[in-house]
Amino acid sequence: MQKSKKALLLLNMGGPNNIAEVELFLRNMFADRHILTMHPYLRRFVATIIISKRLEDVKANYQLLGGKSPLPQLTEELIAKLKPHLDMPIYPAMRYVPPFANEALEACRREGVEELILFPMYPQYSTTTTLSSVEDIEQWCEQMDYHPKRTLIDPYYDAYGYIEASCEQIIKAMEGEDTQSYDLLLSAHGLPMSIIKAGDPYQNQVEANASAIKIYLHERGVKFHDIKLVYQSKVGSSAWLEPNLVDVLRNPTHRKVLLYPLAFTLDNSETVFELEIEHREIAQKIKYESYRVASCLNASEKFVDFIVERVREA
Repeated sequence: MQKSKKALLLLNMGGPNNIAEVELFLRNMFADRHILTMHPYLRRFVATIIISKRLEDVKANYQLLGGKSPLPQLTEELIAKLKPHLDMPIYPAMRYVPPFANEALEACRREGVEELILFPMYPQYSTTTTLSSVEDIEQWCEQMDYHPKRTLIDPYYDAYGYIEASCEQIIKAMEGEDTQSYDLLLSAHGLPMSIIKAGDPYQNQVEANASAIKIYLHERGVKFHDIKLVYQSKVGSSAWLEPNLVDVLRNPTHRKVLLYPLAFTLDNSETVFELEIEHREIAQKIKYESYRVASCLNASEKFVDFIVERVREA
């Protein structure tokens, strides 16, 4: 019997490819019912207010990154590393900016793909990330009258290969330094408490992820002064997951820190701008002795191996 033709889709939010796409990114993000959980008419109204207030500042932030997000290029680099190991087409499927999911799906339909393997670039499941991306795929398939089998890779926040790859990035960032003289801040993207209280499993999975990293480092004799889980990227005045990274940095108990972006697999504006630029300024003003940021997994060999293993198991 002939095997059905498969394709791998890497699901992610995406990042602006240029300054002109910043507004598109914000409009699509705030139009997402999983991001602003309210009546559609109210969502449009609130989104318009937020974008009018933030657009120029966000554009200025991207100017500091060279006028674009690093995420699209890093995605292409990862795909290039995956291709020699997987006998199937591989496509990015971005949620808010090109390349959108419909581009990948149109290519898959042309090529006669009968099964889509959906790999979320989010280690932890959340309605705001994985569910939003999966629903996007489903809606496009319905519109296109294209009905391949869809296989979703499970959350991998505590999978051994993923934890091993994460800890490799942490250890690499501390090369030549005494880890015991540093605090390790595991920084996850925050969420409003209203989303968590509605049943989103993200917080529990982030905490399990942090715990697995602590265990792995301990078993390998890698000791830090302290290891803390923190949350970044809070906006607005509503209650969000805590402790907030900014508050932790502004009230130091230790002045040597390494930050590891826990909830991202590819570097983006929230790692390269927020952590490397914006929060580094806070640390410099408060006179930290050392402030380091570890890279995300990106196209590291261990992460490539992990994705290949998961896809083959699927």
